[in-house]
Amino acid sequence: MFDNVQSAPPDPILGLTDAWRADPNPGKVNLGVGIYQDANGLSPVLACVKAAEAAILSEERTKNYLPISGDPEFGRSVERLLFKGWESEADNRIFTAHTPGGTGALRVGAELIRDLGANGSAWVSTPTWANHKGVLAAAGFSLRDYPYFDPLTRRVDATALLDTLKAVPANELVVLHAACHNPSGADPDPDLWGAIARVASQAGWIPFLDNAYLGFGQGLDADRSALGSFLRAGVDFLVATSFSKNLGLYRERVGALTVVSGNARARDAVFSRAKKVIRVIYSNPPSHGGEIARRILSDAVLGDLWRRELQTMRERIQTMRTAWVQGMNERKVSTDFSFVTRQIGMFSLSGLTGEQVAWLKAAKSLYMTSDGRMNIAGLTLANLGAVCDAIAECLRR
Repeated sequence: MFDNVQSAPPDPILGLTDAWRADPNPGKVNLGVGIYQDANGLSPVLACVKAAEAAILSEERTKNYLPISGDPEFGRSVERLLFKGWESEADNRIFTAHTPGGTGALRVGAELIRDLGANGSAWVSTPTWANHKGVLAAAGFSLRDYPYFDPLTRRVDATALLDTLKAVPANELVVLHAACHNPSGADPDPDLWGAIARVASQAGWIPFLDNAYLGFGQGLDADRSALGSFLRAGVDFLVATSFSKNLGLYRERVGALTVVSGNARARDAVFSRAKKVIRVIYSNPPSHGGEIARRILSDAVLGDLWRRELQTMRERIQTMRTAWVQGMNERKVSTDFSFVTRQIGMFSLSGLTGEQVAWLKAAKSLYMTSDGRMNIAGLTLANLGAVCDAIAECLRR
């Protein structure tokens, strides 16, 4: 059966890390995979996480299964984080299931919407995270694209975006990046989010917000802007939240699927269907990472510590954005990279072509995705000069 099986192509993002690890060049730099790194190039365990884990090890008394949707208090903690200040609009409309990472939340949400009888198309932005299409296709959706990022202005193309979303048929799924758009780093402003939510209400399509980078843009409160817009518009929608980045829980796979319905009866019915979907995929979620997140989100002292650590991460990324642009200006390249300082989150869609990216990998051991996306968090003061030198040489060639 297996003799004639052909190898699958490497993952466009995680495969880059495999190639980087195998590269013998001691000066190699990985700006591909979306992992936060500190000033020393390490992905640290946050102090709030260490404190939560110490309490878990001291107090844990069982390794029994969690419920299908996870610890209910984890779900309530996530909801308080996402909808703080909007309790009256959210009351009796929402449920949250603990999932294996944000990717797990996307898959469960997509399977749920298919199970509920949604039409067969799912819409994603141009460009979008590489794995969106794979997850949605695996759930049985055909894929459509909506315009999002204007490569000339380096901003969201609001007119083309809204014009396309107005024409999306009812009951089709539209995946939106809640904050820190991956890969462009360009987000709608609050007014545009309000317009998108009104279009969803009028057209009847189903918003699914991928909330992978909460807190990495302008802070936790500002990064919730999109959620408030859809909540106020009164539409049904889904949110896939990841704690990989903002809590540094990458390998713990901590995510949450939150579904906002019209009323309590609809919420309970949809929740029962979501648990049915979860049961046949992974039965119930792992405990450890979710318990870490629950303790941090529900404890005032740990929560304050987390917010300070998250602010440090966010500010370091912004500092490296400024330093990289300054470095490119000092090398007197012809390209104006000032747009990089306007972008938010981990990523910048640099404008480098696939050919240029391939040359940087082969000649300089500088790794990024083929669309020119750079993980700014991978820059440090130690590698910044070499990265700027390599890109400047590439552009001159």
